[in-house]
Amino acid sequence: MKIFITIILSLYSLTAAHAQYAPQVGVSGSTAIHAGSPSFHGWATGCVVHRGYIDIADPNAGLVTSGTDANGIGSVDNSIISLGDSGVALLTFATPIYNGPGADFAVFENGFLNPNDPEDAFLELAFVEVSSNGVDFFRFPAHSLTSTSPQIPGAGVYMDATLINNLAGKYISNNGTPFDLEDLVGTPNLDVNFITHIRLVDVVGAVNGAYGSVDTAGNLINDPYPTNFPIGGFDLDAVGAIHQFGLSASSFASGDPIAIYPNPVSDQLFIKGSGNYSLTLTDVTGRVLYIQKVMANTSIEFNSYASGIYYLQLQNENGEKWLEKIVKQ
Repeated sequence: MKIFITIILSLYSLTAAHAQYAPQVGVSGSTAIHAGSPSFHGWATGCVVHRGYIDIADPNAGLVTSGTDANGIGSVDNSIISLGDSGVALLTFATPIYNGPGADFAVFENGFLNPNDPEDAFLELAFVEVSSNGVDFFRFPAHSLTSTSPQIPGAGVYMDATLINNLAGKYISNNGTPFDLEDLVGTPNLDVNFITHIRLVDVVGAVNGAYGSVDTAGNLINDPYPTNFPIGGFDLDAVGAIHQFGLSASSFASGDPIAIYPNPVSDQLFIKGSGNYSLTLTDVTGRVLYIQKVMANTSIEFNSYASGIYYLQLQNENGEKWLEKIVKQ
């Protein structure tokens, strides 16, 4: 909704007594990742948005309309799709994201700074959930220490990023809010080393009535409400992958060489490497079709497999992984 806000109606920010999280972009200690960072190795290649309400308390007002699903695909370009109250965006990627050192992906929204205080910004938030099978989704633990009085209105009020943690939209435009899959290690039915889907759920910031969203501790999250415009709610720009399996392998990170050919394959796929490594072949649903531990060179017979897309994951003795997309003719 930010592009409609041309006049700041009031210049105050809602704070709490004990801030404890990373600050806004430009302030020492910020964890924001700029869109131009070389850390990003890929971007969402699929986006499906289920629109939310212009005002969840007034369903007759209809759904938000700004943007298209395509606006959530690819790198940051400041073109957005608005989710609306309780709207949901489902993002997919060419290859899975895995749990590496530090942040594994980042979500970009289009918030903007308070011109009178660089530590405050106009922000709209969303929960972040991930899945390794496209069916079971698990939410990052989210925290909001922002005061719930008064209600943050739909325009003119700024928020302190140090009061917000693990909520997309924490940082201003062109700066991604990072998420670390380490936070979800040990979650049943989730493989943090094979994330295929990311889901964003708009935070409804109502602190009165039955519609407000709560954080992991059960605290109401006070963010702008109502945003009763066609461009209301969380505004998705992009989701960037930091730790993502490659689409074509030449070597592990340590330099151990890999050769996988031919691709596309019709009958026999050859894998040449060095040292000991294991390989796992799955279909597009994640169903395991073949597992083998090998030294140096091996091959897989594809005659019995139907035409389509498959994924071959290799892991060496150092725990380094590579994923190759295989096309069966």
